[in-house]
Amino acid sequence: MSKLMKEYIEEAEKDLLHTYNRYQIVLDHGNGVHLYDTDEKEYLDFAAGIAVFALGYRNKKYNDALKDQIDKLIHTSNYYYNVPAIDAAKKFKKASGMDRVFFTNSGAEAIEGAIKTAKKYAFLKDGKKDHEIIAMDHSFHGRTYGALSVTGNPKYREAFEPMIGNIRFAKMNDIESVKANITDKTCAIIFETVQGEGGIYPAEITFIKEVEKLCRQKDILLILDEIQCGMGRSGKMFAFEHYGVKPDIVTSAKALGCGVPVGAFAMTEKVGAHSLCAGDHGSTYGGNPLACRAVSTVFDLFSEMGILGNVNKLTPYLEGKLDALKDEFPVITKRRGLGFMQGLEFSKPVGPVINKALEKGLIIINAGTNILRFVPPLVITKDDIDKMYAILSECIKETY
Repeated sequence: MSKLMKEYIEEAEKDLLHTYNRYQIVLDHGNGVHLYDTDEKEYLDFAAGIAVFALGYRNKKYNDALKDQIDKLIHTSNYYYNVPAIDAAKKFKKASGMDRVFFTNSGAEAIEGAIKTAKKYAFLKDGKKDHEIIAMDHSFHGRTYGALSVTGNPKYREAFEPMIGNIRFAKMNDIESVKANITDKTCAIIFETVQGEGGIYPAEITFIKEVEKLCRQKDILLILDEIQCGMGRSGKMFAFEHYGVKPDIVTSAKALGCGVPVGAFAMTEKVGAHSLCAGDHGSTYGGNPLACRAVSTVFDLFSEMGILGNVNKLTPYLEGKLDALKDEFPVITKRRGLGFMQGLEFSKPVGPVINKALEKGLIIINAGTNILRFVPPLVITKDDIDKMYAILSECIKETY
């Protein structure tokens, strides 16, 4: 580490609130699927800013679109219409099959909006204020109070309790557990189509279909969190498309803006017409021209660059390489995932492997203490997968 990088890190530790245990590098710029630190060391990126930079770094058309928008209009507030928001909403609706969209600044805010929508929908039906939401154990939906309230990991909640209340937790992929938690107060069931932070657990097809069936029978809203697993990561624009189901509300963020902070929650016309109305929800920055120009451009580039095709073409190859690691090293017990959202479960903590990989120029992250998470840019190639495999294999050999 150079003297300059060390000085940057020391300054950060003095000035920034210590809510992250950061890796000891200072990233400076990126190009394609590689990142570079302030010492110009190159890293193959298999984290994509936690599933954000789907298009890779320094995409000229993306960057040029944002530069153009900066010169035209960055912000106006939601007192007025703006063309990028109209374009982005139209493209989001087409991709998701939803009918009404609200743009937020983050995934957590999208979850907050989804919760409020479900509560208002139920309130307008019966005028009661004690409705319940069913969430899943080991889920992760964000750090704000509403999102934290439906996050099924007590360690994230305990220091900040009481939460918003009337939340019940069921077991992911256990339909009987869901049924046991349904009452006449249940207004919504929320879960990630593929659990991310909880360990890369895709919903099982029988489970998600049975939950959808229950929701239709009882007029309970199905909220699917696609903040991490959506926007092409699964091989379809939204992961729920693999299952032949349709949520009442879907949340999105991360790759939606490919680096610009933006999220969204969207709903069917039925929910939109019988829930939030003027004055119920808002956001000063939400849906501003710059963020929405990013969203609109991302949808255009996904189509132009054949992003879904690349994910579907290379998923079997990526899975094969990860399976080869599992077969080679007894410390790896399982592989699971969907598309370019994969996890390797270890019988030991993976922190040492992540640190060693970083030393050798590979960026990977964890999902829990013993799971390596692979969420690379969606533009990776076969050669990138081979390079990742070679580095990771070497790191595992040297660690365990």
